[in-house]
Amino acid sequence: MTSVRRDRADAVPGAGDPGARYRRILRFALWHLTVTWWFELFLPRVGLSRIAEHTRTKRMQRFAQRFHALAVELGGLMIKVGQFMSSRLDVLPPEITAELEGLQDEVPAVPFRAIRSLAEAELGAPLESVFASVEEIPIAAASLGQAHRAQLLPGNAADIGLASAVLKVQRPGIDAIVDVDLAALRKVGGWLSHVRLVSNRADIPALVKEFAQTSLEEIDYMNEAANAERFAADFADDERVTVPDVVWERTTRRALTLEDVTAIKITDSEALLAAGIDPAEVAPVFASVMFDQLFTNGFFHADPHPGNIFITPATDSSAGHPWKLTFIDFGMMGEVPPKTRSGLRKLLIAAASRDGKGLVAAIRDVGVLVPSADTVKLEQAMTHLFARFGGMGFAELREVDPREFRDFAMEFGDVVRTLPFQLPENFLLIIRAMSLTSGVCSSLDARFNLWDSVEPYAAQLLRDERGNIVQDVAQQALDVAGVVLRLPKRLDGLLSRIEDGSLSVSNPRLERQMARLSRTAQRLASALVFGALLIAGSVVRADDTVLGNVLMIVSVVPLLHVLWRGRR
Repeated sequence: MTSVRRDRADAVPGAGDPGARYRRILRFALWHLTVTWWFELFLPRVGLSRIAEHTRTKRMQRFAQRFHALAVELGGLMIKVGQFMSSRLDVLPPEITAELEGLQDEVPAVPFRAIRSLAEAELGAPLESVFASVEEIPIAAASLGQAHRAQLLPGNAADIGLASAVLKVQRPGIDAIVDVDLAALRKVGGWLSHVRLVSNRADIPALVKEFAQTSLEEIDYMNEAANAERFAADFADDERVTVPDVVWERTTRRALTLEDVTAIKITDSEALLAAGIDPAEVAPVFASVMFDQLFTNGFFHADPHPGNIFITPATDSSAGHPWKLTFIDFGMMGEVPPKTRSGLRKLLIAAASRDGKGLVAAIRDVGVLVPSADTVKLEQAMTHLFARFGGMGFAELREVDPREFRDFAMEFGDVVRTLPFQLPENFLLIIRAMSLTSGVCSSLDARFNLWDSVEPYAAQLLRDERGNIVQDVAQQALDVAGVVLRLPKRLDGLLSRIEDGSLSVSNPRLERQMARLSRTAQRLASALVFGALLIAGSVVRADDTVLGNVLMIVSVVPLLHVLWRGRR
């Protein structure tokens, strides 16, 4: 949930003709995809890449500004798409992320009369007979719903054990808006799936499907209530974390009642200091809790932006921890499958130990890098990255010469572009969660060093992994025994293929180099033919003007071949 812009409280984005909304989203996407294709793909092919580079910053800013305006006007999932893009600091340029980050705070509220009508229809009774009071001004508004502070009736409060609550109600008509937005996103995803540059990196239809599933789950408040209880169970024995209780008697698919746990916003440094809490001490604890969700529990909060996390000071002086991280809004949750979680654990251990080769192997295990990729240069680049920048905090990185960053980025980018990276399923929310975690930690402490949190956590993971070493060794022994038993038969098959000449060996890197050599040889041959025809034509022209002119004109053909091959 996000803070409310009260000056726009009467606006209800997304209202209107669904067909017009659908067409508007598609027109916006088609226009900007065409502009991107023209500048980023077509112009470089015809030797005009400098024009694309010169205009790139302004084009990115213009796109972000127009999408920002579109998202605020339409609301619905367009806000969610913009919020996701604003968190992708690792992929998208700052011209886009900086413009879209304001979407977290620009969601206009729905008038209370519409909220009241929907809530009463869901709860089956007037609000006055269900709650002692409900505040008309919302405490938070989001793209899919908004929250109002409420007081339970005395009898209910005694039975449940709490008096103050928060009533969260969906935006009226949001179901239809979500359906339209998802249809438009599927259409755009279909377009992108036909662009090889995009389809080689990610399965866009699968990502849209994942986004759709998450969005549909988010507008089902019964699902959110179940998520809250599951999350609370995961941290039941952790004194660092607390979760609001669900008032099931006042909860339906479109209305959710929770314990009011409003406290200090996690990034409100002044309020934290006034409460005697050092923001710099909050950052590593928050990072560690997020690591637990991703690498140990496998069930994580996928929307940990500052509006969804409070710091609650302990009221009991004997409490083991002086404050708690209080999570709210469990509509967007993610799950990490066991295989992916194992790969992520290996990735974290390799990163903490500055092991470039191990990090690349873990990236391959997670599924980000296809198995056939030649990773020698990537391993060298990662080793260089760890040697130069590993262990630096955000403040230290800001002190590095920008030219050094630019040179390394160009070198690293060249390596990355040659490798077959892809974005596997279930990764959309993982990336979002880690991006938001990093942003919150750096806002709490400008000198926050992620390595300081990663290293002890990775060390604990490593100790846990070693605890299973006997099981691992036994499994490896079985694998080796299986290989040994199959080896004679495989050797016999290999010898047979060598004898009949059917053995083939594939080396993608060597094949690419051979292809380049072949093209170079063809260009050289064409250049020689061009020179020979041109010289012959000029010599013959003195005695036979017609033949000489013909030879000189024909020489243009191999010249064009040289230029065409060179462009490819």
